[in-house]
Amino acid sequence: MNVKGFRFSAVEAAIKKPGRLDLALICSDAPAAVAAVYTTNKVKAAPVLLDMERTTSGTCRAVVVNSGNANACTGDRGMEDAREITSLVAERIGAPEHEVLVCSTGVIGVPLPMERIRGGIAPLVAGLGSATLDQIAAAIMTTDTFPKLEARTGTAGGVGYTIAGIAKGAGMIMPNMATMLAFIVTDAAVDPQWLDRIFRRANDTSFNAITVDGDMSTNDTAIIMANGAAGNPVLSEGSEGAAEFAALLEEVLLSLAKLIVKDGEGATKFVEVTVKGARSDADAKRAAMAVANSCLVKTAFFGQDANWGRIFAAVGYSGADVEPDRAELFFDDVRMVQGGVFAGGDAEARGTGVLRKKEFTVTVDLHLGDGRATVYTSDLSYDYVKINADYRT
Repeated sequence: MNVKGFRFSAVEAAIKKPGRLDLALICSDAPAAVAAVYTTNKVKAAPVLLDMERTTSGTCRAVVVNSGNANACTGDRGMEDAREITSLVAERIGAPEHEVLVCSTGVIGVPLPMERIRGGIAPLVAGLGSATLDQIAAAIMTTDTFPKLEARTGTAGGVGYTIAGIAKGAGMIMPNMATMLAFIVTDAAVDPQWLDRIFRRANDTSFNAITVDGDMSTNDTAIIMANGAAGNPVLSEGSEGAAEFAALLEEVLLSLAKLIVKDGEGATKFVEVTVKGARSDADAKRAAMAVANSCLVKTAFFGQDANWGRIFAAVGYSGADVEPDRAELFFDDVRMVQGGVFAGGDAEARGTGVLRKKEFTVTVDLHLGDGRATVYTSDLSYDYVKINADYRT
């Protein structure tokens, strides 16, 4: 997968285990409009803090990414290292330093192996154009089991363009940006301010609507670059083709978000949790997230136990307005709860049948209003514990 006006490179810098790509570069031939969203964790990694400063300029030439080390909780040295990486890349591609961003993912609290990274940057830049976006997706993985790539094509003013994105995740996934990196590139010409608005909106219904384990990372970042190489008329609010572009962007982000959940550490189930009939969308989101984050609910999913009581309890403690005697609960189309009590009949057996599937839906109807929200989650398995118990070893 390639996108006009962008070049990619990935090398093995021995940051991770031998034989794995771990240093990647995404480079636009011309300055690109940029928008980004970051972790809301108050403990932010050095690269996050640096990128937050730089993306306010609205333009970007390149993003360099390392995996295997988060460069988080590393003090002044961490920021110095992040700046040095961007300086080395900027010098070699002929760009202002403020137009180069850096992202890191991996173990927290360990300084970057800068000698290895310095040694990797020259071949990284020299190799621009030698890698595909698929290879970049592989280079940014940590505990992921497969690369995550999505793309869509559209037209604006009769000119075709591409939106392509990659992401990594697997663990520490919780809305408001958790351990997750995502990079979206498009050759469409897009107004920077409008790009920022639609990117944030798309993020709210995708990356901020997933959870694997409820943990929030220090490093999570999602960046979009639009370089205009397609040559279309600039897309902006209300312009021809703008609605299509925004919809395609949402599709790319949501598809990537779902792939992250499906590849959650130890995950065997993919579950779509919808709460509707709430007093407000915010109430619906609170209730849905409480269900999606509940360890008791997630272990019931793993055990294929139609334990609707755990779900009902999570909705009740979520902080959302709930009148239990009005509520309904469904596994797919199987009604488990009606009027706040067990639906009876063969609901237990049919509900258990739903939970045996690898993918299914949980729907709670509160019958209080028009509020609605959907989030995506996984089960919680034995392997999740094993993976995270052994992470640093």
